[in-house]
Amino acid sequence: MKCPFCGHTEDRVVDSRVGRDGEFIRRRRACLKCHRRYTTYEYIEDVLPHVVKRDGRREPFDRQKLRGSILKSCEKRSVGVQAVDDVVADIEAKLHDRAEKEITSLELGEIVMEHLQKLDQVAYVRFASVYRQFKDISQFMDEVKHLIKDDKPTKAVSTKPPKAAAKR
Repeated sequence: MKCPFCGHTEDRVVDSRVGRDGEFIRRRRACLKCHRRYTTYEYIEDVLPHVVKRDGRREPFDRQKLRGSILKSCEKRSVGVQAVDDVVADIEAKLHDRAEKEITSLELGEIVMEHLQKLDQVAYVRFASVYRQFKDISQFMDEVKHLIKDDKPTKAVSTKPPKAAAKR
């Protein structure tokens, strides 16, 4: 493993832990040259579907690219990295369950937006603005209005405190 700080190729493993349901192994490593620590993850290499882009190009599914785009939309929001990793893991699991060997970037974007809408609405709108290629502010406003409409409670909630039970 190459040290991300100094580029030295010799290290020692300080700690190893199995991740979510045995999906990966997390290893803490220490560089033998600069003595700095870093984390690596080992995943089983699987055959994930290829992503069919809007222009017809096909490219392999890239977990890091997906994670990066979600992190970018969550930037400066109170969304933890672990929550983003959970979303990525869930999307990856859905892709494993599919029988098809390809998924369109549009389908993948919709799956991401479903997760982001539950996770953080600002991150959702940020992702949607890039994914849906908003051309002007009206498209942005339409998306925000749609979020506000969906966020309203469906039935009235009483604001009165519950009555205290009578003491015997």
